[in-house]
Amino acid sequence: MNQSKYIIAAIVTYFLWGFFSFGLKPIAHYPPLDILFFRLYVSVFFLVLINVGFRRNKMKADFALIKSFDKKKQRKLGSLIIGGSLILMINWLMFIIVMNHISVQAASLSYLVCPIITTVLAFVILKEHLTKIKWIAVGISFLACLVLSFGHFIDLVYSLIVACSFALYIIIQRSLNVFDSFNLLMTQLLIVAILMSPLAFFFSGPIPTETIFYKCIMMIVVLFTIIPMFLNNFALKGIDSSTVGILIYLNPIMNFILAIFYYKEPISSMQMIGYSLILLAIIVFNSQTIFRLKNIKKSEV
Repeated sequence: MNQSKYIIAAIVTYFLWGFFSFGLKPIAHYPPLDILFFRLYVSVFFLVLINVGFRRNKMKADFALIKSFDKKKQRKLGSLIIGGSLILMINWLMFIIVMNHISVQAASLSYLVCPIITTVLAFVILKEHLTKIKWIAVGISFLACLVLSFGHFIDLVYSLIVACSFALYIIIQRSLNVFDSFNLLMTQLLIVAILMSPLAFFFSGPIPTETIFYKCIMMIVVLFTIIPMFLNNFALKGIDSSTVGILIYLNPIMNFILAIFYYKEPISSMQMIGYSLILLAIIVFNSQTIFRLKNIKKSEV
């Protein structure tokens, strides 16, 4: 099977997410909750519009699927869907706070360590096997976090909250992979939109009047939520998760490059050591996958 179109879709997805700061930084003076509320409700509007207008068969198929399960499994899946919804909102809110009020570097760090944290949580929660090589990578990551905590402990804590919340969300999603992922996202956002309605009513600030706010919200919803979701779903149909695991690092790498060269964020020598250790951990963590992909390419030639 020609995988090039699927690989291109994945590259575009993670490349786009690497520019998320362009949607958030111009509205950093707005409260994080206001940005979250607008992102949530505008996303729900467009997702419902797309699914009802163009994906009714997918919705009917998922509805029939959940009805086919017994009551016990329905309750379990319902709990996972609601739990995943709430964890996703924690991730969105914390990411906004980190990007706008901590640093772009800290946001980058979140998703650099996220795949490693996901694997550790899968080992603890799902009892998945973890190889010696990956345990070495985990150890290097832990050492890197200790180095990065010097002088930047609060930044590190926020980064790890973002990373852990997204890792936990991914693990929950694995248990829900029987459903169409786009339908699942719409359902989760609908649930959390309903649950958060009282918070939005009592804690949202004055309605923004600046045009830039609505331009950035539309950029976040369309360029950094809906389009990447479509492309990511398409990519996963044609390439395996190990390839995706390598390509996903495009996101934090782009964030880190922007932090240093575009936003001119300062970086200390200790941070350089910490980030270098993270890079080493990533290489070690993915070494088996990298060598396997190289061998596959050689055999194809």
